[in-house]
Amino acid sequence: MSAAIVIEPRFRGPPESGNGGYVCGRIAVELGLPVAVRLLAPPPLATTLILREDPQRNRWQLLDGERAVAEARPAEVTPVPPVPPSYAEAVDASRRCTGLVHHPLPTCFVCGPQRAPGDGLRIFAGEVTGRAMVAAPWTPDESLADGAGRVRPEFLWSALDCPGFFAAPLGGALALLGELAVRIERPLPAGGPCVVVGWPVASEGRKHRTGTAVFGPGGELVACAEATWVALKQA
Repeated sequence: MSAAIVIEPRFRGPPESGNGGYVCGRIAVELGLPVAVRLLAPPPLATTLILREDPQRNRWQLLDGERAVAEARPAEVTPVPPVPPSYAEAVDASRRCTGLVHHPLPTCFVCGPQRAPGDGLRIFAGEVTGRAMVAAPWTPDESLADGAGRVRPEFLWSALDCPGFFAAPLGGALALLGELAVRIERPLPAGGPCVVVGWPVASEGRKHRTGTAVFGPGGELVACAEATWVALKQA
């Protein structure tokens, strides 16, 4: 199989490349399979990328010309998310989001404070008092919905990306998303108040594994994810 994917500038993470969660989600939607997506290079914006199968390795690659920018493999997401905080607790936690004070990528589609409401997701995950997790409120904009009013899967993947960064014990270091795998439990109607959480799982050197989850207006689990973040070497 092969398919063309274009990452529009709205869905950027860094200024010149796609948000990792969104790009991974677009790949997953094209494949229609439970996959883990590994990012190999910054996915360029406004460029026709080709998703191509490698049947001998049971993998799919997203290609920018001859260069692979991402690779997907079959995977299942198995973690059990923690009990979520209340919406009020998530609002309180978001006030402590470190990205509101200093953000390395302030125009990120998911967590950039310079993105306007209705344009970016504006998910600002901060520490939950007394718990080893971060949380943020999120009301998905109608522009994220399909024809039935449900948030499109690639935007659930997006929402599950950046809270993992804020959950990782990075000590102020910058990190990049290495790999993301998502399990979607149920559709999410746009426009309702949700809670997004992230928690640390394990760390080894510069690699940090985190979990993230989205809970719907009634506290029901909508989707969860496992991610690997790679801290950049300090200068």
